[in-house]
Amino acid sequence: MRLNTPAMAIAFGIFWGGCLLLTGLANMIWPSYGQTLLQVCASIYPGYHPGTGLASVVIGTIYALVDGVIGGAIFGWLYNRFVGE
Repeated sequence: MRLNTPAMAIAFGIFWGGCLLLTGLANMIWPSYGQTLLQVCASIYPGYHPGTGLASVVIGTIYALVDGVIGGAIFGWLYNRFVGE
């Protein structure tokens, strides 16, 4: 069974973007929540600085959406290459 690569890419993007959005919003309410994850993301995504406000959460979410779409597309493509017909 083959995967629908565009659907996989969109699903990964929504999932990873949603994770970073929820973690960033929770971090704004409880400053110690998800700090390690957000620091790792800040080291990967240029211009993203956790804990500096809503604009930073939006920037991180956009980066995560794009990153998730690219990762999902690569995963779907690789899966389809190895599964065969």
